[in-house]
Amino acid sequence: MTRRRWIADRVSGNQAALTGDHANHLVRVLRARVGQEFDIVAGAVVRRGRIVNIADERVDFELGEEVSAGPSPPRVSLWLAIFKFDRMEWAIEKTTELGVSRIIPVIARRTDTHLASASVKRADRWKRIALEASEQSRRAAPPEIAAPVRSGQVVTSAAALKIVLSESENQTQLRDAVREHKPEPEVELAVGPEGGWTADEIELFHQEGWLSASLGPTVLRAETAAIAAIAITFSELG
Repeated sequence: MTRRRWIADRVSGNQAALTGDHANHLVRVLRARVGQEFDIVAGAVVRRGRIVNIADERVDFELGEEVSAGPSPPRVSLWLAIFKFDRMEWAIEKTTELGVSRIIPVIARRTDTHLASASVKRADRWKRIALEASEQSRRAAPPEIAAPVRSGQVVTSAAALKIVLSESENQTQLRDAVREHKPEPEVELAVGPEGGWTADEIELFHQEGWLSASLGPTVLRAETAAIAAIAITFSELG
């Protein structure tokens, strides 16, 4: 049976620990007991860990041999325009499971002003969702969840391959854009809010070297577009 993987909150030599809600989930939901073994991400490596102590909001592990973390996936960053938080959290969870390296929330022209103002306070929750999704999918590290930026700041990205998803694009499919330009050290995707990017935002992307691409003839919800775009990109990158 494949061992469950946890990303340690604290690491010191051959000791590691989960703390707070992280530890409570392991103890109360999964009924962890002293002596059980799990894979523990400790710093930059994955090691076998045996529970040696369970206390209030803390689980301590003794670390053993290193475990193979598997091949490193391609680096794919997602610039995700902010939309309704429940749906955005779904997108963060699922794109994390698929392997996204970094998620940057974007305050777009069509982002609701209330959501934009509340987004800064959601950062910790988004990071927790990404952490839990990373452990569930046996990643060696969660994706970076950056602080929200405004759409004008997105275009300054220095990545070699930058693709903005656009409903108005009717020539280039995302899979073809990725296939034509691979391999690249990093791919960046930009997914707009409900209603899509505005025409002037798309023009700004183009001025800074972003390619437009489509996911097909149907109009997708923002969270569906984000998940589909990441899945297609990883599929094409192999």
